[in-house]
Parts: sequence; structure tokens; C-alpha cells
Amino acid sequence: MRHHVRTDFERVVVTGMGAVTPIGNSVDQFWNALIRGESGITEVKEFPVNNLKSRIAGIVKHFNVDSLIGRNGSKKIDRFCQFALVASDQAIKDSGLPLEQMNRSRIGIYVGSAAGGIKTLLEQAEINEVRGPHRVSPALSAMMISNMAPALISMKYGIYGPTISPVTACSIGNTAIGEAYRSIRYGELDAVIAGATEAPINNLSLASFGNAAAISSRNHEPTRASRPFDANRDGFVLAEGAGILVLESLTHALQRGAYIHAEVIGYGTSSDAFHMVMPHPEGVGAYNAMKMAIQEAKINLGDIDVISAHATSTRAGDRIETLAIKKLFGERAARIPITGNKSMTGHSMGASSSLEAIALIKTLQHNIIPPTINQEEQDPECDLDYVPNFARENKMRIGISNSFGFGGHNAVIAMRAFNN
Repeated sequence: MRHHVRTDFERVVVTGMGAVTPIGNSVDQFWNALIRGESGITEVKEFPVNNLKSRIAGIVKHFNVDSLIGRNGSKKIDRFCQFALVASDQAIKDSGLPLEQMNRSRIGIYVGSAAGGIKTLLEQAEINEVRGPHRVSPALSAMMISNMAPALISMKYGIYGPTISPVTACSIGNTAIGEAYRSIRYGELDAVIAGATEAPINNLSLASFGNAAAISSRNHEPTRASRPFDANRDGFVLAEGAGILVLESLTHALQRGAYIHAEVIGYGTSSDAFHMVMPHPEGVGAYNAMKMAIQEAKINLGDIDVISAHATSTRAGDRIETLAIKKLFGERAARIPITGNKSMTGHSMGASSSLEAIALIKTLQHNIIPPTINQEEQDPECDLDYVPNFARENKMRIGISNSFGFGGHNAVIAMRAFNN
């Protein structure tokens, strides 16, 4: 029996973007800080950190959600949901989606979070311990669960399509974008609001990552602490924020005359099947995900003009990502510019990849590659072109964005500057 092979897939484009980050609370602020090479890493002053090994983080500053949902509303939702609502509002406005005129059952919301409402959970745990169980908020369960971010977006905008909260650790943003891309590509939805949001900065998280020797203890010079691929890197810097994109079918976007930022052309996802927190030593999962994204995009290895690396600034992670890129691209690997946004933003867990997707889109739009800052001494095992310290102008058309998470979850998306 022969099966019909579908050939009429929808093309998928990005029409809206929104960002809340340690280096700016809009896409323009975020992008301008990136190309200036500005670090958003600062000393933590929001709670006592004197007894912690790592006392620095990428904290979102000057953030206010009250104008969007009111002061009373903001008190009832965790910080990670606040970030998601603000970034989604930016993205929806940027897209110009005519929600009132659309079939809102054909709009999805794919927004995930690794840590969820950990701030609320810790606050309520302390209340339980100090003041007793009768003072614990009855809203705790609703405020802490990760799926509350897409749920609240759905409620605010009256969107009735699927609301999904993927949890793939630090690759959530790319997972959300990739799964949204496929839902639209297969004709199941007209548009999806996709991305990730995180607010994981607290005493407990910093203590745990610090005891695991996973985060930087360069406390005396925070802006130099996140240094992917540098020989003297000593771990990632924990951060927070949200990145949200609006994806649409090209047909739908053109029908309504939308401005198109870029086209999503491929998605690859894989598992390391190796370790809870360590990447596969030979980069098997990273290699497979990159290869799958490029194959699905129906492009050649030689078509890739830029790589947005996962690049957390850990000793093993950066080395193994470099190895995987070399294995896939061979001798050409040394000629592909690679950018590491986390050198400036820190690592906002699941939100990092959706923010890096936005940065890659801006890179393709403006033909400017943000630098990987704090490149001072080369690691012999990290010997590719990481666009050190200063942004670079370069004509580009296609790029991939890598994201790898605890548990061996890998997700890579391929994007192209838009043309008809």
C-alpha cells in the first residue's frame, strides 16, 4: 500500500516579537545592547547573598507590569507570568494580529518555563514554616505551575486554540518555536504565540547551582563573569526574562499585509540519552539536532551563514558544542561566525533560546552579528570564530540557533531572511 506524501506544507514566518531581558525590556533595547556588547550581569541585591558562592545574576531591571494588568492583578501572578504577559503583549502588538477578526480557535499559545513559579513557592513555603499552614495562599498551586503563563495569555486575549507549556529545560524556547512551526506548517493552526519565560533567581537556585560548581563565582567583576568559549570561564550566570514570537502561515500573513521579520525553515530535536546534567561527551545529540534542522529546511551545510550558539560558559558545554559544530560542518566550521548572546544576558534557562531566536532574526535583518564578549584567552579546544568582543557586519541570509537542556534535550531552529 502506498501512502500519500504531502507536498503542500505551509511556509511559516515570524510577524511579531517581544522581549524582557537583563539588557532591555523591549526588542529594540535588547538588540541595541547586544550589538554594543553590553553586559546585563550585576551583583544580586534583591536578597541576602553573603553566604553564597555565586552572588551575581542577570536580573531584569525597571520592569513594570501594572500598566498591563493593574497593580492588584500583578500581585496575583508570579514574576515568570508577568514577564510572559509583557513580552506577549509586545509581540502581539508588533505583529498587528487582528484578533477580533480572526478565528481564535486557530491560534495557539506555546509558552513554557523550566522553573515556573519558584518565587511564589519559596515565599509560601516560608509562610507555612513561620506563620503556619492556615496562612498559606490558596492560590499557590495556580501561581506556581508552568502552564499558567500560556493560560493567562489565552485569558487576556481571548485565544481559544491549544495552550501548551513545553518543558525541555534550557531548550524550551526553541522547542516551543519548533513545535509551533510544525503546527502551522501542517495546516493545523493559522498562528501561534510561542516562546518561554523564566524568573528563577533566588537564594535556593543560586545555592544549588553554586554547590554543583555550575555557575560563575567571579563575583568581584560581574560583567566579565559570563565568558563562553574563553579559557578562563568558570560556569554560567543565572538570569531571568522572556522572549515571545508570533508565528503565522505565510498565506495568512500575506493576506492581511503583515510585516514579516523572518521565515522559520527547519527544526531539529534530539536526546543525548546520556546524563541528567552533562552533555554527551561526543556531542551526539547536538550534532543530530543541528543536522535535522538543516535537513528539514532542505538547505545545504554551505548555506549556513551564522550560528547562534547555546554557549552557556561552562567548561564542558562550550567545548562539546564546538566539537559538534566541527563534526557537522567539517573544515567549513572555522569559517562560520558563531555568536554567544549569553555572554551579555546570562543564562535565563528556558527563555534563553527564544531570546536568542529573536537576536538571530535581528542579525539576519540587519546583517550585524552580536559579539561574544569577554573573549580574552583562547581555549585550545574552542578554536572557532566566536565573533570576539565586537559586533561584526556580514551579509547573511540563513542561520541556525542552538539550544541544549538538562536531561539531554536538544532543539535547533533554522531561519532565513524573508523573501517571497
